[in-house]
Amino acid sequence: MAVCCDLEADINGEETFLLDKKIICSFSGRLSKLFGKSTGANRNKVIFNDFPGGAENFELISRFCYNKGEIDINPSNISLLYSAAEFMEMSKSVSGNCNLLEKTKKCIEELGYWTWPDLLVALKHCQEMQQVATSSGILEKCLDSIVGRLAITCEASPCASTSSPDSSGLRLSCDTRSTESLKNSFSRANWWFEDLSVLSPNLVEMLVKSMVSRKYNQVIISRFLLYYQKSKFFTASSDEKRQVLEIVIDGLYTLDPSCISCKSLFGVLRVVLNLNISKSSRNKLECMIGSQMDQATLDNLLIPSPYGTSCLYDVNLVLRFLKAFLREGGWRLSPTRMKKVASLMDLYIAEVAPDPFLRFSKFLALVVALPDSARDCWDELYHAIDVYLEVHAGLSEEEKLKICCALNYEKLSSDACVHLSQNAKFPSKSSVEALFSQQLKLKNLLQGTKNSKSDMDSPCKLNETRAKAKKGEGSEQIVLYSGRLDISGDNENLRAHLQGMQWRVIELEKLCKKMQAQMAKLMKSKTPTTHSTARSLPRLCS
Repeated sequence: MAVCCDLEADINGEETFLLDKKIICSFSGRLSKLFGKSTGANRNKVIFNDFPGGAENFELISRFCYNKGEIDINPSNISLLYSAAEFMEMSKSVSGNCNLLEKTKKCIEELGYWTWPDLLVALKHCQEMQQVATSSGILEKCLDSIVGRLAITCEASPCASTSSPDSSGLRLSCDTRSTESLKNSFSRANWWFEDLSVLSPNLVEMLVKSMVSRKYNQVIISRFLLYYQKSKFFTASSDEKRQVLEIVIDGLYTLDPSCISCKSLFGVLRVVLNLNISKSSRNKLECMIGSQMDQATLDNLLIPSPYGTSCLYDVNLVLRFLKAFLREGGWRLSPTRMKKVASLMDLYIAEVAPDPFLRFSKFLALVVALPDSARDCWDELYHAIDVYLEVHAGLSEEEKLKICCALNYEKLSSDACVHLSQNAKFPSKSSVEALFSQQLKLKNLLQGTKNSKSDMDSPCKLNETRAKAKKGEGSEQIVLYSGRLDISGDNENLRAHLQGMQWRVIELEKLCKKMQAQMAKLMKSKTPTTHSTARSLPRLCS
């Protein structure tokens, strides 16, 4: 049969085709509408500037028309053929029988039965024509099929084939005692990582969203994202690395925090520090790290300051971690977690305190970042402040007082209070407050000991003890401190007063321990010997 060439088709400026207008129009509704029933001898020309798949794809549909509706539809061309069929309006209503659009739709409906390699091929071509594949719905269906296949594999067996779910079926281990099976369980759960690591960041984002919606194991999702980031970084440019990191961080942020280790997040952070990622992604990463602050180590927090700053470490970043920990933790902030973070921060503050370039405002922010209840003992923080004041001797008295006001003197040990009272680097008011706090603590302790003893004794023995103790009341007594301190006077005189107070505190501590030991013996013997205890108390003179 003679074939005429009465139609010239310019495809996206790439190539020009000479075609039989009658044959092409018998399958394409778009061209049929354009030329109608025109059969003139003159050659017509049509120009397509946005033909999906370009000249190569147009050649495929031309062959379909010349072969009377026969063509090999496979995973590598289905997305292109489907989009071209829609563009050219190649439906059954035009040809009168099964046209290209119906053939590709039928093939897409059977996509769930494709093998794993076929799905990967289709997904790769969808990636190359993502806009077309997305609008046609092929990409979404392909991703759903892949996620469904992974979900079935995961549910069927944790020991699925390391190659693919199709190569040897979904096999179950028949030897439950196999040591090799246990060793390879991790790799078997992650057999698909390498196959899908070739996807673009946008497709990975869609894949993760589909996995989360299908309730896929989020621990495995997080591992895949971290694997994807590492595998892409080998050959990626700076811009590509930034895009990959943003997709990885956004994907991790959608997962349950317990599915991502703190160590892995700090690993991502180390990479982020060298790239200018978006502020939104950076904030998400900091929030994730902050929510797991109780799992961090000192080495994790010792992050160098950004280029151009004089400080050794990035204190601002750690402060943002703490803010996220307090904000994101919510009801999960148990006393145990708070105390872990407080211990970590004490170590961190001690590490940054010697930095001569650490500003007063930043150091103070570190000291007051956590609530008072987070620490049972403030000795470590006191020693860090001591180092900071020594290095920053030029601080004003007002600045020193602001730092010292953050201390909880009631939670300082006696040794720390003694050290503080002799520490010339601290303001005099702080020294006085520390010793007063210790005296008050000992007074309350003694009062509590007396009350405890009274509760233990019987009424008759209690009266007997009081009577005998009253006899020695005039000769033996305890004087805590009754003098007045002139804080506005000379510092040397104040130091002398403080030395006297310090001696009384130490003596009171010894006395308290002695009384507790004697009371324990009294409770054990249950005999009326309390008068000897009262007479044995040493005298403390003012």
